[in-house]
Amino acid sequence: MPPVRSARNRKPPPDGFDDIEDTLLEFANKMKDAENASHEGKKRHEVLWPIFQISHQRSRYIYDLYYDKEAISKLLYEWLIKNGYADGILIAKWKKQGYEKLCCLRCIQTKETNFNATCICRVPQAQLKEDQTIECAEFS
Repeated sequence: MPPVRSARNRKPPPDGFDDIEDTLLEFANKMKDAENASHEGKKRHEVLWPIFQISHQRSRYIYDLYYDKEAISKLLYEWLIKNGYADGILIAKWKKQGYEKLCCLRCIQTKETNFNATCICRVPQAQLKEDQTIECAEFS
């Protein structure tokens, strides 16, 4: 869930929020559990990966509701992005051809890699060997 803001500046959620509120609360509870999980003896990326997964799932849920199922209004969709329930930048990438299954924005940032290349999960299937498995290099 996004941080709590003052009540006087916050607009009430648009119609339809009540229908998805329970699912968003489940994601918030999963996120709290992932943030409070023990990180003794784990590497930094091992601790962060569950948080990225939950954030990705929540954003994908909202994306699917708006673009695939057309179950929520544009007003509600924009309100969810504005209030931090979904990652608007990641969703913008999902709308582009070739980025439909992007797991996170770090996979396409070339400046953080050794050879200024994208993550292995961005390499097309046809260019990989048959026995080569695809795991996100950022979090594996």
